[in-house]
Amino acid sequence: MIADDTPEETLLLNRAADGDMDAWGALLASHHERLQAVVSFRLDPRLRGRIDGADVLQDTFVAATSRRDEFFRQSEQPLFLWLRWMAGNTLLELNRHHLGAQMRDARREVSSGHCADADDGPDATRIALVAQLTAGATGPATAAGRAELHARLNGALGKMDATDREVLALRHYEQLTSSEAARVLGIQERAAAKRYTRALERLRELMTDMSKGLTELRP
Repeated sequence: MIADDTPEETLLLNRAADGDMDAWGALLASHHERLQAVVSFRLDPRLRGRIDGADVLQDTFVAATSRRDEFFRQSEQPLFLWLRWMAGNTLLELNRHHLGAQMRDARREVSSGHCADADDGPDATRIALVAQLTAGATGPATAAGRAELHARLNGALGKMDATDREVLALRHYEQLTSSEAARVLGIQERAAAKRYTRALERLRELMTDMSKGLTELRP
């Protein structure tokens, strides 16, 4: 149904459009692993431990199944990107339910050690990038040291162009193709590829600077 679809997926899409639920289930299963990467990256760090990514994905599939007619009425979005959008809606509802008050106060993000811009409000992609880049890393042993590390990394990422941060998240962490990232960002595929290369280089520079600063933060 979309130029990027494989013949196998097109066959399943045609069957699913005719009401074949087995075909629809096979389509969901085929995108399960990639959507797991999306949910894992986008799940707010404050909700980890309270919410399981598998449950988020299950809720996404339930919602997508109930609204599948909407997907078949449109002809522009590939199924994976539509499911990714549905996953984003699920995560947004969870954030509103669990973090409603905190989402309205960006300064609470800063004080709790997570990244946010006090002027522009929380930047979800920046929050997710900081969480990924610091996960499992050897760093400061004290809470104050870790908060300082988060703040430094947040500030460094804030110097990157917002679209560059987003394309980095889409390509590197959500594992989207260059074509898919371009669709999400509404830019040309060639431009998305150039931005990804630039963002990776900038990230390497930032991480090199951060690693040099770690010794200052260790007690």
